[in-house]
Amino acid sequence: MSFYMLVDFGSTYTKISLIDIENGRLFERVNAHTSVKEGVDKGFGEVLKKLDGKVNLKNLDIKEVLACSSAYGGLKMVGIGITPQYTTEAAKRALVGAGAKLVKAYNYYLKERDIEEIEKLSPDIILLTGGADGGNKDYIIENAKKLSKIKNIPLVIAGNSSVKGEIENILKKSNSNYIFAENVMPDVNRFTPEDAKEKIREIFMEKITHAKGMDKIKVIKDRVLMPTPTAVLKAAELMAMGTEKYEGFGDLIVVDIGGATTDIHSVSEPHMLESNILEGLRESFLKRTVEGDMGMRYSAYSAFENYREGFLSHNYKEEEIIKKCMVRQDNPEIIFQDEKELEFDKLIAENCVRVSINRHAGSARRGYLNGHYIDFQDGKDLRFVKKVIGTGGVIINNKNPKEILEKIKDGEENKLTPENPSYFIDEKYILSHIGLLSTIDKDLAFKILSENLKEIK
Repeated sequence: MSFYMLVDFGSTYTKISLIDIENGRLFERVNAHTSVKEGVDKGFGEVLKKLDGKVNLKNLDIKEVLACSSAYGGLKMVGIGITPQYTTEAAKRALVGAGAKLVKAYNYYLKERDIEEIEKLSPDIILLTGGADGGNKDYIIENAKKLSKIKNIPLVIAGNSSVKGEIENILKKSNSNYIFAENVMPDVNRFTPEDAKEKIREIFMEKITHAKGMDKIKVIKDRVLMPTPTAVLKAAELMAMGTEKYEGFGDLIVVDIGGATTDIHSVSEPHMLESNILEGLRESFLKRTVEGDMGMRYSAYSAFENYREGFLSHNYKEEEIIKKCMVRQDNPEIIFQDEKELEFDKLIAENCVRVSINRHAGSARRGYLNGHYIDFQDGKDLRFVKKVIGTGGVIINNKNPKEILEKIKDGEENKLTPENPSYFIDEKYILSHIGLLSTIDKDLAFKILSENLKEIK
Protein backbone atom coordinates (compact mmCIF):
# COMPACT_ATOMS: atom_id res chain seq x y z
CA MET A 1 0.00 0.00 0.00
CA SER A 2 1.11 3.57 -0.64
CA PHE A 3 0.36 6.56 1.57
CA TYR A 4 0.25 10.33 1.75
CA MET A 5 1.70 11.78 4.95
CA LEU A 6 0.03 15.07 5.93
CA VAL A 7 1.66 17.19 8.64
CA ASP A 8 0.33 20.21 10.53
CA PHE A 9 2.90 22.05 12.66
CA GLY A 10 0.77 23.91 15.19
CA SER A 11 1.84 26.27 17.94
CA THR A 12 0.55 23.73 20.51
CA TYR A 13 0.47 20.35 18.72
CA THR A 14 2.08 18.72 15.71
CA LYS A 15 -0.43 16.47 13.95
CA ILE A 16 0.12 13.77 11.32
CA SER A 17 -2.43 11.90 9.21
CA LEU A 18 -1.60 8.91 7.04
CA ILE A 19 -3.87 8.49 4.02
CA ASP A 20 -4.23 5.05 2.46
CA ILE A 21 -4.28 5.98 -1.23
CA GLU A 22 -5.43 2.65 -2.69
CA ASN A 23 -8.35 2.18 -0.29
CA GLY A 24 -9.18 5.88 -0.06
CA ARG A 25 -9.30 6.15 3.73
CA LEU A 26 -7.76 7.78 6.77
CA PHE A 27 -5.31 5.08 7.89
CA GLU A 28 -3.89 6.67 11.06
CA ARG A 29 -3.81 10.01 12.87
CA VAL A 30 -1.51 10.99 15.75
CA ASN A 31 -0.37 14.16 17.50
CA ALA A 32 2.30 15.30 19.94
CA HIS A 33 3.04 18.52 21.80
CA THR A 34 4.90 21.20 19.84
CA SER A 35 7.55 23.26 21.62
CA VAL A 36 8.09 26.38 19.54
CA LYS A 37 10.79 27.60 21.93
CA GLU A 38 12.74 24.34 21.76
CA GLY A 39 12.11 23.85 18.04
CA VAL A 40 9.41 22.22 15.95
CA ASP A 41 11.76 19.33 15.17
CA LYS A 42 11.25 18.05 18.72
CA GLY A 43 7.46 17.84 18.33
CA PHE A 44 7.88 16.24 14.91
CA GLY A 45 10.25 13.65 16.36
CA GLU A 46 7.74 12.81 19.10
CA VAL A 47 4.81 12.45 16.74
CA LEU A 48 6.84 10.28 14.35
CA LYS A 49 7.79 8.05 17.28
CA LYS A 50 4.11 7.67 18.18
CA LEU A 51 3.20 6.92 14.59
CA ASP A 52 6.01 4.40 14.19
CA GLY A 53 4.80 2.58 17.29
CA LYS A 54 1.42 2.09 15.62
CA VAL A 55 2.26 1.34 11.99
CA ASN A 56 6.03 0.60 11.65
CA LEU A 57 6.95 3.35 9.21
CA LYS A 58 9.83 1.38 7.64
CA ASN A 59 7.32 -0.98 6.05
CA LEU A 60 5.23 1.80 4.50
CA ASP A 61 5.54 3.32 1.04
CA ILE A 62 5.18 7.07 1.67
CA LYS A 63 4.42 8.51 -1.76
CA GLU A 64 4.19 12.17 -0.75
CA VAL A 65 4.72 14.35 2.33
CA LEU A 66 2.79 17.64 2.54
CA ALA A 67 2.79 20.11 5.43
CA CYS A 68 1.21 23.30 6.72
CA SER A 69 2.34 25.33 9.69
CA SER A 70 1.33 27.91 12.23
CA ALA A 71 4.26 27.07 14.51
CA TYR A 72 6.03 30.38 13.83
CA GLY A 73 3.39 31.92 16.04
CA GLY A 74 0.59 34.38 15.37
CA LEU A 75 1.47 36.19 12.17
CA LYS A 76 0.44 39.84 12.42
CA MET A 77 -0.29 42.56 9.89
CA VAL A 78 -0.91 46.31 10.08
CA GLY A 79 -3.05 47.99 7.42
CA ILE A 80 -2.80 51.65 6.35
CA GLY A 81 -5.18 53.53 4.05
CA ILE A 82 -7.32 56.61 3.67
CA THR A 83 -10.75 55.93 5.18
CA PRO A 84 -11.75 53.71 8.11
CA GLN A 85 -14.60 52.14 6.14
CA TYR A 86 -12.33 50.77 3.44
CA THR A 87 -8.88 50.43 5.03
CA THR A 88 -9.81 47.77 7.58
CA GLU A 89 -11.94 45.86 5.09
CA ALA A 90 -9.24 45.99 2.41
CA ALA A 91 -6.64 44.67 4.85
CA LYS A 92 -8.91 41.90 6.11
CA ARG A 93 -9.77 40.72 2.61
CA ALA A 94 -6.12 40.72 1.59
CA LEU A 95 -5.47 38.46 4.57
CA VAL A 96 -8.08 35.83 3.65
CA GLY A 97 -6.08 32.69 2.97
CA ALA A 98 -2.77 34.28 3.95
CA GLY A 99 -2.86 32.86 7.47
CA ALA A 100 -2.50 35.97 9.61
CA LYS A 101 -4.50 38.47 11.60
CA LEU A 102 -4.93 42.23 11.37
CA VAL A 103 -3.72 43.80 14.61
CA LYS A 104 -4.27 47.49 13.77
CA ALA A 105 -5.56 49.69 10.95
CA TYR A 106 -4.52 53.32 10.46
CA ASN A 107 -6.31 55.93 8.35
CA TYR A 108 -5.55 59.32 6.80
CA TYR A 109 -2.05 60.72 7.46
CA LEU A 110 0.26 58.74 9.74
CA LYS A 111 1.61 60.64 12.73
CA GLU A 112 4.93 60.14 14.51
CA ARG A 113 3.17 58.40 17.38
CA ASP A 114 1.63 55.99 14.86
CA ILE A 115 5.09 55.03 13.60
CA GLU A 116 6.24 54.48 17.18
CA GLU A 117 3.18 52.34 17.86
CA ILE A 118 3.73 50.25 14.73
CA GLU A 119 7.31 49.57 15.79
CA LYS A 120 6.09 48.47 19.22
CA LEU A 121 3.43 46.22 17.67
CA SER A 122 6.23 44.67 15.60
CA PRO A 123 3.97 43.23 12.89
CA ASP A 124 5.28 40.69 10.39
CA ILE A 125 4.09 42.84 7.51
CA ILE A 126 2.65 46.29 6.74
CA LEU A 127 0.06 46.78 3.97
CA LEU A 128 -0.01 50.32 2.55
CA THR A 129 -3.07 51.23 0.47
CA GLY A 130 -4.73 54.44 -0.61
CA GLY A 131 -6.28 56.05 -3.66
CA ALA A 132 -7.92 54.65 -6.77
CA ASP A 133 -5.66 54.48 -9.83
CA GLY A 134 -5.23 58.06 -10.99
CA GLY A 135 -7.01 59.33 -7.88
CA ASN A 136 -5.77 60.76 -4.58
CA LYS A 137 -1.95 60.75 -4.32
CA ASP A 138 -1.21 62.77 -1.22
CA TYR A 139 -2.05 60.26 1.49
CA ILE A 140 -0.12 57.29 0.14
CA ILE A 141 2.97 59.39 -0.70
CA GLU A 142 3.11 61.08 2.71
CA ASN A 143 2.50 57.78 4.50
CA ALA A 144 5.28 56.12 2.46
CA LYS A 145 7.66 58.87 3.66
CA LYS A 146 6.71 58.15 7.27
CA LEU A 147 7.03 54.39 6.81
CA SER A 148 10.49 54.77 5.26
CA LYS A 149 11.77 55.19 8.82
CA ILE A 150 10.87 51.56 9.55
CA LYS A 151 13.61 49.33 8.12
CA ASN A 152 12.98 45.83 9.44
CA ILE A 153 9.31 45.17 8.60
CA PRO A 154 8.30 44.11 5.06
CA LEU A 155 6.05 46.67 3.38
CA VAL A 156 3.53 45.72 0.67
CA ILE A 157 2.32 48.75 -1.33
CA ALA A 158 -1.06 48.15 -2.98
CA GLY A 159 -2.51 51.60 -3.65
CA ASN A 160 -2.70 54.21 -6.42
CA SER A 161 -0.47 52.78 -9.18
CA SER A 162 0.17 56.21 -10.74
CA VAL A 163 2.55 57.12 -7.89
CA LYS A 164 4.61 53.91 -7.96
CA GLY A 165 7.75 55.69 -9.25
CA GLU A 166 7.61 58.44 -6.65
CA ILE A 167 7.09 55.98 -3.79
CA GLU A 168 9.90 53.76 -5.06
CA ASN A 169 12.32 56.71 -5.02
CA ILE A 170 11.35 57.48 -1.41
CA LEU A 171 11.82 53.91 -0.21
CA LYS A 172 15.01 53.22 -2.18
CA LYS A 173 16.77 56.13 -0.52
CA SER A 174 15.97 54.73 2.92
CA ASN A 175 16.85 51.10 2.03
CA SER A 176 13.37 49.99 3.07
CA ASN A 177 12.16 46.40 2.67
CA TYR A 178 9.27 46.81 0.24
CA ILE A 179 7.36 45.18 -2.62
CA PHE A 180 4.63 46.51 -4.93
CA ALA A 181 1.33 44.77 -5.63
CA GLU A 182 -1.63 45.72 -7.79
CA ASN A 183 -3.99 48.29 -6.29
CA VAL A 184 -6.48 46.57 -3.97
CA MET A 185 -9.11 49.12 -5.03
CA PRO A 186 -8.31 50.48 -8.52
CA ASP A 187 -11.81 51.99 -8.81
CA VAL A 188 -14.34 53.06 -6.19
CA ASN A 189 -16.12 50.00 -4.75
CA ARG A 190 -14.16 47.58 -7.00
CA PHE A 191 -11.92 45.43 -4.87
CA THR A 192 -9.11 43.30 -6.36
CA PRO A 193 -7.05 41.79 -3.52
CA GLU A 194 -5.60 38.74 -5.31
CA ASP A 195 -2.13 40.12 -6.14
CA ALA A 196 -1.65 41.72 -2.71
CA LYS A 197 -2.88 38.50 -1.11
CA GLU A 198 -0.26 36.48 -2.99
CA LYS A 199 2.57 38.88 -2.05
CA ILE A 200 1.50 38.71 1.60
CA ARG A 201 1.30 34.92 1.49
CA GLU A 202 4.84 34.68 0.07
CA ILE A 203 6.26 36.81 2.86
CA PHE A 204 4.43 34.84 5.53
CA MET A 205 5.54 31.53 4.04
CA GLU A 206 9.14 32.69 4.23
CA LYS A 207 8.69 33.32 7.95
CA ILE A 208 6.79 30.09 8.60
CA THR A 209 9.40 27.90 6.94
CA HIS A 210 12.05 29.47 9.17
CA ALA A 211 10.38 28.50 12.44
CA LYS A 212 13.00 27.21 14.87
CA GLY A 213 13.96 23.62 14.08
CA MET A 214 12.19 23.43 10.70
CA ASP A 215 15.50 23.26 8.83
CA LYS A 216 16.42 20.11 10.79
CA ILE A 217 13.48 18.11 9.40
CA LYS A 218 14.84 16.85 6.07
CA VAL A 219 11.66 15.04 5.03
CA ILE A 220 9.74 18.34 5.28
CA LYS A 221 12.18 20.45 3.26
CA ASP A 222 10.25 22.41 0.60
CA ARG A 223 7.05 20.56 1.59
CA VAL A 224 5.43 23.29 3.69
CA LEU A 225 2.77 24.41 1.23
CA MET A 226 0.77 26.95 3.22
CA PRO A 227 -0.10 28.40 6.63
CA THR A 228 -2.49 26.22 8.65
CA PRO A 229 -5.43 28.69 8.46
CA THR A 230 -5.13 28.62 4.66
CA ALA A 231 -5.36 24.83 4.73
CA VAL A 232 -8.50 25.01 6.90
CA LEU A 233 -10.05 27.55 4.53
CA LYS A 234 -9.28 25.27 1.57
CA ALA A 235 -11.00 22.40 3.37
CA ALA A 236 -14.02 24.60 4.07
CA GLU A 237 -14.24 25.63 0.41
CA LEU A 238 -13.95 21.98 -0.68
CA MET A 239 -16.77 20.99 1.68
CA ALA A 240 -19.04 23.70 0.36
CA MET A 241 -18.29 23.31 -3.35
CA GLY A 242 -17.71 19.56 -3.63
CA THR A 243 -15.98 18.05 -6.67
CA GLU A 244 -16.99 16.71 -10.07
CA LYS A 245 -17.57 13.35 -8.37
CA TYR A 246 -19.10 14.44 -5.05
CA GLU A 247 -21.83 17.00 -4.37
CA GLY A 248 -20.83 19.71 -1.92
CA PHE A 249 -22.57 20.67 1.33
CA GLY A 250 -23.53 24.15 0.15
CA ASP A 251 -23.12 27.32 2.22
CA LEU A 252 -21.36 26.64 5.51
CA ILE A 253 -19.38 28.09 8.40
CA VAL A 254 -16.33 26.61 10.13
CA VAL A 255 -15.72 27.61 13.75
CA ASP A 256 -12.16 26.97 14.95
CA ILE A 257 -11.52 27.73 18.63
CA GLY A 258 -7.87 27.69 19.67
CA GLY A 259 -5.78 28.67 22.65
CA ALA A 260 -5.12 32.20 21.39
CA THR A 261 -7.73 32.91 18.72
CA THR A 262 -11.15 32.01 17.43
CA ASP A 263 -11.31 31.80 13.64
CA ILE A 264 -14.57 31.96 11.71
CA HIS A 265 -14.56 30.81 8.06
CA SER A 266 -17.71 31.40 6.04
CA VAL A 267 -18.13 29.93 2.57
CA SER A 268 -21.37 31.36 1.24
CA GLU A 269 -22.81 33.58 -1.42
CA PRO A 270 -23.10 37.20 -0.23
CA HIS A 271 -26.91 37.32 -0.12
CA MET A 272 -28.70 40.63 -0.53
CA LEU A 273 -32.44 41.14 -0.14
CA GLU A 274 -33.88 43.05 -3.11
CA SER A 275 -35.23 45.75 -0.84
CA ASN A 276 -31.86 46.32 0.87
CA ILE A 277 -29.25 48.95 0.07
CA LEU A 278 -25.65 47.84 0.62
CA GLU A 279 -23.39 49.96 2.79
CA GLY A 280 -19.65 49.46 2.28
CA LEU A 281 -18.00 46.83 0.10
CA ARG A 282 -19.78 43.77 -1.24
CA GLU A 283 -18.71 40.70 0.73
CA SER A 284 -16.72 37.85 -0.82
CA PHE A 285 -17.71 34.18 -1.17
CA LEU A 286 -14.82 33.17 1.11
CA LYS A 287 -14.45 35.13 4.32
CA ARG A 288 -12.21 34.49 7.31
CA THR A 289 -11.94 36.50 10.49
CA VAL A 290 -9.43 35.95 13.29
CA GLU A 291 -10.32 37.17 16.77
CA GLY A 292 -6.99 37.43 18.55
CA ASP A 293 -8.63 38.40 21.84
CA MET A 294 -10.96 35.40 22.03
CA GLY A 295 -9.26 32.12 22.94
CA MET A 296 -9.17 29.31 25.47
CA ARG A 297 -5.76 29.95 27.04
CA TYR A 298 -3.51 32.81 25.91
CA SER A 299 -6.47 35.19 25.56
CA ALA A 300 -8.82 33.78 28.21
CA TYR A 301 -8.83 37.00 30.25
CA SER A 302 -9.48 39.21 27.21
CA ALA A 303 -12.37 36.88 26.31
CA PHE A 304 -13.87 37.76 29.70
CA GLU A 305 -13.22 41.47 29.21
CA ASN A 306 -14.93 41.38 25.80
CA TYR A 307 -18.13 39.79 27.07
CA ARG A 308 -18.30 40.13 30.84
CA GLU A 309 -22.05 39.57 31.03
CA GLY A 310 -21.63 36.20 29.33
CA PHE A 311 -19.52 35.06 32.28
CA LEU A 312 -21.15 36.92 35.16
CA SER A 313 -24.61 35.58 34.24
CA HIS A 314 -23.47 32.06 35.20
CA ASN A 315 -23.26 32.60 38.97
CA TYR A 316 -19.51 33.19 39.05
CA LYS A 317 -18.09 36.04 41.10
CA GLU A 318 -15.85 38.40 39.16
CA GLU A 319 -12.81 37.57 41.31
CA GLU A 320 -13.31 33.86 40.63
CA ILE A 321 -13.62 34.42 36.87
CA ILE A 322 -10.43 36.48 36.75
CA LYS A 323 -8.54 33.86 38.75
CA LYS A 324 -9.69 31.04 36.47
CA CYS A 325 -8.82 33.02 33.35
CA MET A 326 -5.35 33.92 34.60
CA VAL A 327 -4.59 30.29 35.53
CA ARG A 328 -5.29 29.39 31.92
CA GLN A 329 -3.38 32.34 30.52
CA ASP A 330 -0.31 31.68 32.68
CA ASN A 331 -0.40 27.92 32.00
CA PRO A 332 -1.49 27.58 28.37
CA GLU A 333 -0.53 23.90 28.16
CA ILE A 334 -2.81 22.89 31.04
CA ILE A 335 -5.44 20.21 30.35
CA PHE A 336 -8.15 20.00 33.00
CA GLN A 337 -9.78 16.82 34.30
CA ASP A 338 -11.91 18.44 37.01
CA GLU A 339 -15.57 18.76 35.96
CA LYS A 340 -15.92 22.32 37.27
CA GLU A 341 -12.90 23.48 35.30
CA LEU A 342 -14.12 21.69 32.18
CA GLU A 343 -17.45 23.46 32.58
CA PHE A 344 -15.64 26.80 32.77
CA ASP A 345 -13.71 25.91 29.61
CA LYS A 346 -17.05 25.27 27.92
CA LEU A 347 -18.28 28.68 29.06
CA ILE A 348 -15.21 30.38 27.57
CA ALA A 349 -15.79 28.50 24.31
CA GLU A 350 -19.46 29.51 24.15
CA ASN A 351 -18.56 33.16 24.63
CA CYS A 352 -15.77 32.90 22.02
CA VAL A 353 -18.31 31.67 19.48
CA ARG A 354 -20.87 34.34 20.33
CA VAL A 355 -18.46 37.29 20.17
CA SER A 356 -16.63 36.02 17.08
CA ILE A 357 -19.73 35.37 14.97
CA ASN A 358 -21.14 38.80 15.84
CA ARG A 359 -17.91 40.36 14.57
CA HIS A 360 -17.91 38.18 11.44
CA ALA A 361 -21.56 38.54 10.42
CA GLY A 362 -23.12 41.55 8.77
CA SER A 363 -25.92 43.69 10.14
CA ALA A 364 -29.09 45.39 8.95
CA ARG A 365 -30.72 48.65 9.96
CA ARG A 366 -33.82 50.56 8.92
CA GLY A 367 -33.35 54.11 7.70
CA TYR A 368 -35.29 56.86 5.96
CA LEU A 369 -34.37 57.82 2.40
CA ASN A 370 -36.22 59.97 -0.14
CA GLY A 371 -39.47 59.78 1.79
CA HIS A 372 -39.37 56.02 2.30
CA TYR A 373 -38.17 53.60 4.96
CA ILE A 374 -35.29 51.53 3.56
CA ASP A 375 -33.35 48.55 4.92
CA PHE A 376 -29.59 49.05 4.82
CA GLN A 377 -27.25 46.05 4.93
CA ASP A 378 -23.60 46.21 6.00
CA GLY A 379 -21.52 43.04 5.72
CA LYS A 380 -22.33 39.40 5.08
CA ASP A 381 -25.80 37.91 5.52
CA LEU A 382 -25.37 34.47 7.12
CA ARG A 383 -28.99 33.83 8.09
CA PHE A 384 -29.46 31.12 5.47
CA VAL A 385 -26.29 29.12 6.14
CA LYS A 386 -27.43 25.57 6.87
CA LYS A 387 -24.27 23.86 8.14
CA VAL A 388 -21.84 24.77 10.90
CA ILE A 389 -18.67 22.70 11.42
CA GLY A 390 -16.77 22.94 14.68
CA THR A 391 -13.08 22.18 15.16
CA GLY A 392 -10.47 22.79 17.83
CA GLY A 393 -9.78 20.79 20.97
CA VAL A 394 -12.46 22.31 23.19
CA ILE A 395 -15.18 21.44 20.65
CA ILE A 396 -13.93 18.02 19.61
CA ASN A 397 -13.32 16.80 23.18
CA ASN A 398 -16.40 18.33 24.79
CA LYS A 399 -19.34 16.23 25.97
CA ASN A 400 -21.79 18.82 24.63
CA PRO A 401 -20.22 20.43 21.55
CA LYS A 402 -23.62 21.41 20.18
CA GLU A 403 -24.22 23.73 23.14
CA ILE A 404 -21.01 25.55 22.20
CA LEU A 405 -21.77 25.77 18.49
CA GLU A 406 -25.39 26.86 19.04
CA LYS A 407 -24.08 30.21 20.26
CA ILE A 408 -23.56 30.97 16.58
CA LYS A 409 -27.28 31.83 16.48
CA ASP A 410 -26.95 34.23 19.41
CA GLY A 411 -26.73 37.40 17.36
CA GLU A 412 -26.90 40.89 18.73
CA GLU A 413 -29.77 43.11 17.63
CA ASN A 414 -29.93 43.44 13.82
CA LYS A 415 -27.04 40.99 13.30
CA LEU A 416 -27.39 38.63 10.32
CA THR A 417 -26.27 35.42 12.06
CA PRO A 418 -27.38 31.86 11.11
CA GLU A 419 -30.99 31.12 12.01
CA ASN A 420 -31.40 27.34 11.90
CA PRO A 421 -28.24 25.44 10.92
CA SER A 422 -27.31 21.81 11.54
CA TYR A 423 -24.08 21.09 13.40
CA PHE A 424 -21.06 18.89 12.69
CA ILE A 425 -17.69 18.37 14.33
CA ASP A 426 -14.31 17.62 12.78
CA GLU A 427 -14.10 14.54 14.99
CA LYS A 428 -10.58 13.46 13.98
CA TYR A 429 -9.20 17.03 13.88
CA ILE A 430 -8.17 16.69 10.22
CA LEU A 431 -9.50 19.83 8.50
CA SER A 432 -6.01 21.26 7.92
CA HIS A 433 -4.84 17.89 6.55
CA ILE A 434 -7.82 17.78 4.20
CA GLY A 435 -6.90 21.23 2.89
CA LEU A 436 -3.41 19.93 2.08
CA LEU A 437 -4.74 16.76 0.47
CA SER A 438 -7.11 18.79 -1.72
CA THR A 439 -4.09 20.28 -3.52
CA ILE A 440 -3.30 16.87 -5.05
CA ASP A 441 -6.58 14.90 -4.98
CA LYS A 442 -9.84 16.76 -4.37
CA ASP A 443 -12.04 13.66 -4.69
CA LEU A 444 -10.04 11.71 -2.13
CA ALA A 445 -9.94 14.71 0.21
CA PHE A 446 -13.72 15.19 0.04
CA LYS A 447 -14.41 11.48 0.56
CA ILE A 448 -12.22 11.24 3.66
CA LEU A 449 -13.57 14.46 5.15
CA SER A 450 -17.22 13.50 4.65
CA GLU A 451 -16.55 10.11 6.26
CA ASN A 452 -14.98 11.72 9.31
CA LEU A 453 -17.42 14.56 9.96
CA LYS A 454 -19.85 13.75 12.75
CA GLU A 455 -23.29 15.36 12.85
CA ILE A 456 -24.42 16.26 16.36
CA LYS A 457 -28.13 16.28 17.10
